[in-house]
Amino acid sequence: MIEAVVFDLDGVLIDSEPVWEQVRRQVVASHGGHWADDAQQRIMGMSTGEWAAYLSKDLGVGLAPDAIAALVIERMAARYTQHLPLMPGAVEAVRRMAARWPLGLASSSPPSLIAVVLDAAGLRDCFVTTLSTEEVPRGKPAPDIYLAVCDRLDRRPQRCAAVEDSTNGLHVIAIPHPRYPPDRAALAAAGLVLTGLDGLTPDRVAALDG
Repeated sequence: MIEAVVFDLDGVLIDSEPVWEQVRRQVVASHGGHWADDAQQRIMGMSTGEWAAYLSKDLGVGLAPDAIAALVIERMAARYTQHLPLMPGAVEAVRRMAARWPLGLASSSPPSLIAVVLDAAGLRDCFVTTLSTEEVPRGKPAPDIYLAVCDRLDRRPQRCAAVEDSTNGLHVIAIPHPRYPPDRAALAAAGLVLTGLDGLTPDRVAALDG
């Protein structure tokens, strides 16, 4: 039986990928770098340290990775303060799931941005635990963060459902972003593919049991 639900944040609860791309492009352009055609796809899921190193070393930004990360995160927080780009139905979907199961959050965003988003959306109390890939050895698609969140929830991964777009050891509920879709292998591995959060109901999640 499904005993807990773990949400991704970026691209699932908030439409943040366009904002991340805009902010990173601005930082790259203003510090002597060159944006690659596949940069956004490569960055998605990386931890803060991983994408900051990528911008510095591969895209030629003339700053140290730590300085890049601080600059991008500061600008992201400012953008979220001006406008939080919640996905349609995000708040309602989280509250529906929280009424039935304990919830965890497994995000590639840094802890400071996770806090900004949950506070602005009024969802902090819905999650038993939240975790950033900064706090585990490897970023996504490695399963480290999901295993750690399941451990914090005191549940086996096989008994948890992940609202995500990547493959891992949990029952995956994929909600592909139209502009940044996952690869076909990830979708094929998903137990349930939805077009939006309005379709995320306790009954559909419970049907993943077994």
